[in-house]
Amino acid sequence: MNARTPEKKSYFLNMGPSHPAMHGVIRLLVELDGERVVGAEAEIGYLHRAFEKQAEDDSWNNVIPFTDRLNYVSPLINNVGYCLAVEKLCGIEVPERCKYLRVLASEISRVTDHLTCVGASAMELGAFTVFLYLMQAREVLYFLVDRLTGARVTTSYARIGGVKSDLPAGFEDALREAIAKVRRSIREADLLLTKNRIFMDRVRGTGVLPKETALAYGITGPMLRASGVPYDVRRALPYLVYDRLDFEVPVGSTGDNYDRYLVRLAETEQSLRIIEQCLERMPAGPVGVHEGQLLEAGLMADLGKRGKTGHIWKARADGDPVLEGTGSAVKEGISAARPEAVLPAKEEAYGSIEGLMRHFEVVMWGRGIVPPPGEAYFPVEGGNGELGFHAVSDGGDKPWRVRVRPPCFFNMAGLHTMLAGGMVADVIATFGSLNMIAGELDR
Repeated sequence: MNARTPEKKSYFLNMGPSHPAMHGVIRLLVELDGERVVGAEAEIGYLHRAFEKQAEDDSWNNVIPFTDRLNYVSPLINNVGYCLAVEKLCGIEVPERCKYLRVLASEISRVTDHLTCVGASAMELGAFTVFLYLMQAREVLYFLVDRLTGARVTTSYARIGGVKSDLPAGFEDALREAIAKVRRSIREADLLLTKNRIFMDRVRGTGVLPKETALAYGITGPMLRASGVPYDVRRALPYLVYDRLDFEVPVGSTGDNYDRYLVRLAETEQSLRIIEQCLERMPAGPVGVHEGQLLEAGLMADLGKRGKTGHIWKARADGDPVLEGTGSAVKEGISAARPEAVLPAKEEAYGSIEGLMRHFEVVMWGRGIVPPPGEAYFPVEGGNGELGFHAVSDGGDKPWRVRVRPPCFFNMAGLHTMLAGGMVADVIATFGSLNMIAGELDR
């Protein structure tokens, strides 16, 4: 009698780089034994964005728009992080009101980031209604981001030495209304999802990330906190005015997909609390001190070009939503008093050749700010964890090196440990809980 040894085979499945459940251009090579995942390998780098190399070829100020593209869901945090690193290098201190504006903008971005992650993950598991609720909430905030920065996604709001603009007229009331709408949408999503049996079966006990593994891979942000480690840069290394604000750091216990969902939902509420505190505590800026004549921006620019600057010197620029809150009446509150590093008010740039030349001096190649030789690292709490910028200056007009610590990079490094041993259907739930952003990953 010949005893036959059962033959065991595994096979490989490609997911991505073009796949409905892959966020961006990522390829997962999954080894399967039946429907069970034996091993997985993530391949990144199909985007070819090359932010770090590009930063070496442009002036310090002109790098800011590239930071938008690192994480298009929370670009305001990226802007703030880069500017803080350069300001640390230059020894620039921004005004108090500007610090609150940066925190407020960053927390709006964090909410949009978490809403996108939870909504998209729910949709990939079949909960399309939840996706619609949360995208509706995100849209309300995007509308306000557009009013504040002039763009929904490519914000470039933070500037070296300040921010682009103060809050536009009526912004505070609109933001309070938006917060109420966001809370309603989150409550609706919570009712539909948190105790939903189908959803819980898909996410509880799947994609488990023990805290020891998370720490070993350098994972931070909601993923680490869901594993039970209360590390948050805003608390561990406070910056701007976070040490004066009251908020909690939600943590999970098991580190599975369900905990990551709950932590992000709880963090959204904490961010809304921070925004409300910023609105209450933000010191009054110099708004209204220098009222001046209100001139349509195009007219002001034409008068300036013709040299008729005498009667428009004290006027304010108006007529373009992008210019709201950018005039000299608010400048003291939103920018440092460092003319060699900070862009002038719009009426100066439009109304006088000196102002226009100063504007160009800050942004032109071969000009701009020149930090002293040295290096500085500044971490902030990004949507996905510790987002750090390491800026190195050789005393020139452009960065010698800008290195980013992208939280997604470390989160993806630990993905294979979360997938191994699970089912192929769990890949979607686990990968969605990472909130992978390809722009951050690309080396």
